[in-house]
Amino acid sequence: MIVIRRAFATALTLAGLAALAGLAQLNPVADAMAESRTAALLAKPGALPDMALGPAKAPVTIVEYASLTCPHCAAFGENVFPMLKSKYIDTGKLRFVFREFPLEIKAAAASMLARCIADGDAEKYFGAVEQLFKQQDQLMDQTTATLKQIGAQQAGMSERAVEGCVKDQALLDKLKADQEFASKQLKVDATPTFFINGEISKGAMSFEELDKKIRSLLKK
Repeated sequence: MIVIRRAFATALTLAGLAALAGLAQLNPVADAMAESRTAALLAKPGALPDMALGPAKAPVTIVEYASLTCPHCAAFGENVFPMLKSKYIDTGKLRFVFREFPLEIKAAAASMLARCIADGDAEKYFGAVEQLFKQQDQLMDQTTATLKQIGAQQAGMSERAVEGCVKDQALLDKLKADQEFASKQLKVDATPTFFINGEISKGAMSFEELDKKIRSLLKK
């Protein structure tokens, strides 16, 4: 009986190990399917057109959800993004999409101004975002004055034009719709949140982390 029980226990253990091995093989497949579904959701047109740099057919796509009043987002924009642009975007290996996820009304107003300054031009949009991040402290302390200053500097906008932009209810509604989609469908709940070829990564990322990830994707 003891021998039989031991043999039975061994069989159960081996069966368990085999099942775990099977799950381990299935996990990469499940992960790939999840990333594919996420990539499909990310590719759906939003209420607002995407602001992106880099070729549409680049082998790697990064989508960042950010708030213009988020310090970590500003640090990424100042310290990491320029290196990313120089090494990967400008060389055609990476498409970088910036999407608004305003955490409060000041960030929403700043995002609306960036849209107005750009008027559909991605280069102008990223230039406005860069300036808004650089003046983030002023934006928080003196919101209206900072928005008017940046609007004038970046696009020659009058104070009245800036006021009209940030009071544009239709624009705000589109911003809210895209944020709601990101929250409900993509599970974005903090900034910055990155999607790298569909794989989600929450929180700040260093250039070294991104560089390693991008290089591994380029080898595939």
